[in-house]
Amino acid sequence: MFLHVEDFFTPAEVQSLAEIARQAKFVDGKVSNPHNLAKDNVIGDRGDPLARQAGQLALSALQRHEEVQGFVLPQRVALPQLARYEAGMKYGPHVDAAFMAVGPQPLRSDVSCTMFIAPPQDYQGGELVIHQGSEATAIKGAAGSAIFYPSTHMHQVMPVTAGVRLVIITFIQSQVPDAAQRELLYALNEVRALEGLKMDWRNRMRLEFVHANLLRMWSR
Repeated sequence: MFLHVEDFFTPAEVQSLAEIARQAKFVDGKVSNPHNLAKDNVIGDRGDPLARQAGQLALSALQRHEEVQGFVLPQRVALPQLARYEAGMKYGPHVDAAFMAVGPQPLRSDVSCTMFIAPPQDYQGGELVIHQGSEATAIKGAAGSAIFYPSTHMHQVMPVTAGVRLVIITFIQSQVPDAAQRELLYALNEVRALEGLKMDWRNRMRLEFVHANLLRMWSR
């Protein structure tokens, strides 16, 4: 299951992030994954204060969105990182690493996220393509939107043929590692939010009971 949030960033935040990206230091994307030959992009330098500022701004946006919190059930979040694709760059088919070196303990990547900064009309190509069995979904989000999807899915960034694709990416370790279980909890939470006040209080408490105890049962 995917979650596409259209207003993840405010217009002012998109403008600030684009300005930060113009001044930030970028390095070869293979620095973060030197063994992945499919990767051809540049990423914000982790040691650059401006690149870190962009990551903190993105992290704050993630923390304030209740729908996102309910969908990913975050336990740990990698500091979001700028990624830029110029003409000819791409990221071939791959699956994100199961564990990533983040802090003293490796972070398990359960949910991947791409946050779009450049408007889609600013570049050609560059679609994020997520594969599910024999089907593939191509996504080219509006500036300020974000897409969340299971890190277990194979995905790729198609070659950029003109312009510059600018995004921010992050990886999330969820309290509930299983994607199917997260989807069920998200559906229950949406019913609770949308219909809960219309229910007889006994039925609402039953719904609360099921949601809370499934979360206890499935969390790791």
